[in-house]
Amino acid sequence: MEAGNEAGENEAGNEAGENEAGENEAEAAADGAVGEKGSSTRSRRVVRAGRLSGLWRPRRVVAALAILALCAGGGYAGWKLYENRVVDQAEQQAVATAKDYAVTLTSIDSGSIDENFAEVLAGATGEFKDMYSRSSSQLKQMLVDNKATSKGVVIDAGVKSASPGRVEVMLFVDQSITNTASPEPRVDRSRVVMTMEKVDGRWLASKVDLP
Repeated sequence: MEAGNEAGENEAGNEAGENEAGENEAEAAADGAVGEKGSSTRSRRVVRAGRLSGLWRPRRVVAALAILALCAGGGYAGWKLYENRVVDQAEQQAVATAKDYAVTLTSIDSGSIDENFAEVLAGATGEFKDMYSRSSSQLKQMLVDNKATSKGVVIDAGVKSASPGRVEVMLFVDQSITNTASPEPRVDRSRVVMTMEKVDGRWLASKVDLP
């Protein structure tokens, strides 16, 4: 009887061990499945992140280039606007000065010839100033001898070409002249092309042509 009981206990122990081993194997399988699932999930996330970053990288480059293009275009447009404004201002100043200088240049009184010539030279520069200085003595004597007077009036003026520091102005001038040979005033109408240059903040005539 005792031997039979012992054999029964051994069989029961073996069954319990087998059951425990089965449970352990099931738990291990479950853990493995969970690990595999977790590993698979992490892998998919990395793939997705890589794909998204790959997709976003060209878009970022395109966006950056678009911003740079807009900035460059805006900067160029701004510069052109500023440049046009500067040239417009130069035209206005140069034309106004040229009109006043044309009156000075064509209005002469033999009784105040030195003052007239001093005003002409004060508004000149470069080539024209040199030429006028060289011929002033002879011109003065001729005007005094003929008791000449003249009065100039600018009828119209416009711009031929312009830059911030140099403007070509075309003027239409009527000059009323009297002298000993012609006591009655006569009107000479002239077209004058005057080159104005900005020197030390002042607009001066560097060239005067009568085309």
